[in-house]
Amino acid sequence: MNIFKLSIKNIISKPLSSLLSLTLLVFGIGIISLLLQLNSLIKTQMDNNLKGIDMVVGAKGSPLQLILSAVYHIDSPTGNISVEDAKKIKNNRMVGSSIDLLYGDNYKGYRIVGTDDEFLDLYDAKIKDGRKWEDPFEVVVGSKIHSKFDLKLDDELMSSHGLRETGEAHEDQLFKIVGLLEPSNSVIDQLIVTSPESIWDLHAEHDHSGEEHDDEHDHEHDDEHDHEHDDEHDHEHDDEHDHEHDDEHDHEHDDEEITAMLIKFQNPMNIIQFPRQINEETNLQAAVPSYEISRLFKLFGFGIETLTYLAYLIIVVSAFSLFINLFNSMRDRKYEMALIRTLGSSRRQLSFMIIFESLILTTVGFLIGLLVSRLGVMFVSSLMEESLNYNLNSFGILNEELWLLILSIFIGLISSIIPALQVYNLNISEVLGDE
Repeated sequence: MNIFKLSIKNIISKPLSSLLSLTLLVFGIGIISLLLQLNSLIKTQMDNNLKGIDMVVGAKGSPLQLILSAVYHIDSPTGNISVEDAKKIKNNRMVGSSIDLLYGDNYKGYRIVGTDDEFLDLYDAKIKDGRKWEDPFEVVVGSKIHSKFDLKLDDELMSSHGLRETGEAHEDQLFKIVGLLEPSNSVIDQLIVTSPESIWDLHAEHDHSGEEHDDEHDHEHDDEHDHEHDDEHDHEHDDEHDHEHDDEHDHEHDDEEITAMLIKFQNPMNIIQFPRQINEETNLQAAVPSYEISRLFKLFGFGIETLTYLAYLIIVVSAFSLFINLFNSMRDRKYEMALIRTLGSSRRQLSFMIIFESLILTTVGFLIGLLVSRLGVMFVSSLMEESLNYNLNSFGILNEELWLLILSIFIGLISSIIPALQVYNLNISEVLGDE
């Protein structure tokens, strides 16, 4: 007699009771698994984007906003700071290295960032095809962007002002793709990277075009300014330009602005003193990413814990439902089980039949719960990709989820103990005599 097959038939014979127990278990396992997956994926993404960054310096405002905008690129910047102020920070003896960031334009919703070569090294970004930028308006494109839009080397991109693609398009100046990046599982996958001069020149031309459009009475002055700007632009690309123009160009950049600075300290202990010194003694703002992100997780921690406790409560309720299902099933099938005993089945086999029923339901519930959680991750990931350009898809099994499997098996065993003992102690003659 195949006890395992008989257990499956018993489950199918009580579809409503079995479905109720299974649904509760799937719901509880699915919620816990979803929270575990999202927590792991978000922390991994956060850690990958914090590589080597001890402090971020930007304009006064919200420290968390500064971190989210400069490190994770999912918020608006707090403002701009002058290159001259940034140089003072760079020259401080506590600073080991620093990277300037300029942003405020996008290509189809993806940010264009003006920065140094060190920005690629910060995220261990490798060039898949092409090379790094050398001249203004040459760009290197992150893996997610060039794969999504099927971009190739030498393609030209038209940027839009602002951080959303609804901004005014810069039709007069296109960016040329000279490099494509390999996937790095970091924020650089969703960025278009270029030189700081590209951003400065782009906005200089854009601002000048606006002045030309608004002021029709100074046409002669505008033509003269255009001519001077063209001359300057030509000199910048001329290898034989003189030393006097170099000084002029450097001075011009000193008057420019950047959006933020990513800083790594000479000594990790400087993280205690230097940010406070900047915040108190300058008109700049310093924020420590590790502290701000930890504070952010604490803000959401209460809600996550509440959902987790609710999910565990649902699992406990599912255990009671499973127990009641088995208990009622055993009571309704006393005569049937007594007949099975008379056909040669042992007490142990009947007890194992009850245990198998419970374990089958809990194991199936666990597997469906994992499937539900993955669907939930895909849904959340699609929402984040649409609004923040982040993708959190993952189908890996976490160690914590293996503990959920053990918990499911434990629930199955506990729920079946009393019904299995009652079947084991079943009095065949008394049951058959009553019928």
